[in-house]
Amino acid sequence: MSDIKYILGSFGDPDEMMHGIDKLQENNISIYDVYTPMPIHGIEAKLGVKRSRIDIAAFCFGITGTCAAFALIYFCAVIDWKVNIGGKPSFALPDFIPIMFELTVLFCAFGMVLTYYASTHLFPGRAPRVMDLRATDDRFVIAVDAHENAAHTVIDGLLKDAGALEVKYNERKYISYE
Repeated sequence: MSDIKYILGSFGDPDEMMHGIDKLQENNISIYDVYTPMPIHGIEAKLGVKRSRIDIAAFCFGITGTCAAFALIYFCAVIDWKVNIGGKPSFALPDFIPIMFELTVLFCAFGMVLTYYASTHLFPGRAPRVMDLRATDDRFVIAVDAHENAAHTVIDGLLKDAGALEVKYNERKYISYE
């Protein structure tokens, strides 16, 4: 049993899976991750998942876009190609606000796409890897790290008592679609 990395409890109902999470947590068994085919309200709080800081990343990308637009406009209008049109100032800020806004949105959008790919390891061309293929279809899977929790029979019993349809051992870290 030393080559077993994860114990997977497969549930057919989200309520039974939530009950399984409660049972495991009551017995101080740490849960590696939970895989579901749809979002489940309140599961992040139950598992202790921290709030995402992606809004901070979006703000940083937006500020970068604003600064880049300001620097480009200033360089073009004041330093490189200064043009006197009817005595107006070379750098009239209200005229350039739409350009600055558009570059802010552009940098934020591209930055968020790259941040999403980096944080989820879902780069284009990479095959998705999941613990159990049925977790993307109709099953709710609780994955327990077998190395951190040595009492495999206790975990099996708790998962089955909570309503698990099947409990299996995963010897590899992931199962690939390929």
